[in-house]
Amino acid sequence: MRILGIESSSLVASVAVVEDEVLTAEYTVNFKRTHSQTLLPMLDEIVKMVELDLETIDAIAVSGGPGSFTGLRIGSATGKGLGLALKKPLVSVPTVDAMAYNLYGSAYRVCPIMDARRNQVYTGIYDNRDGFSVIKEQCPMDIEELVEELNAAGQKVIFLGDGVPVYKKQIQEKITVPFLFAPAHLNRQRAAAVAALGSRYYEEGKTLTAAEHAPDYLRKPQAEREREEKGEESHGS
Repeated sequence: MRILGIESSSLVASVAVVEDEVLTAEYTVNFKRTHSQTLLPMLDEIVKMVELDLETIDAIAVSGGPGSFTGLRIGSATGKGLGLALKKPLVSVPTVDAMAYNLYGSAYRVCPIMDARRNQVYTGIYDNRDGFSVIKEQCPMDIEELVEELNAAGQKVIFLGDGVPVYKKQIQEKITVPFLFAPAHLNRQRAAAVAALGSRYYEEGKTLTAAEHAPDYLRKPQAEREREEKGEESHGS
């Protein structure tokens, strides 16, 4: 089984190929460039380097959200375009799940945090000691409420994601259980994890057509929320 993974939910742009539980290739860049400029050239480079015939892939696993609205749209469009052209199914992999999958087998509870602004994070809680188990499904949440929930659970926890540098100080001040922050090679989104978890979901039959796929933003875009807030203020006055 050969799965192509695409990750574009944050500043990270990443493409990977996983074949029969082996990572064949991965191209990851964490730099301020538009994903529309990076994803297809990265895929083209992988195709050349490992002499990959895209017709031989079984499915395309796409990081399905939450995350950057622009990034998710670009990743989704890339996956949908490839799926339509190659006549291959898509696997929508929840972004936070894929991040937690980076730490498969961890003895600590795994808690990815993506910065969602305004003291909010996109997060989830996972128990990976005996494989991969979702304790709390991905959701938007106030960082202080999240730390309170982790404290109440009484389990040691490891954090990863771009929310760590933003909320690290708050976490250190408020958390009462043993904790760690994941190291550099494990603390961001990776297409390898999307493809690996996508392989598992593919075997479970969790596929959809290219036409059916759409990102899961978990909440409305900031501009739309601000318009609604202004509308409510105007209505209230």
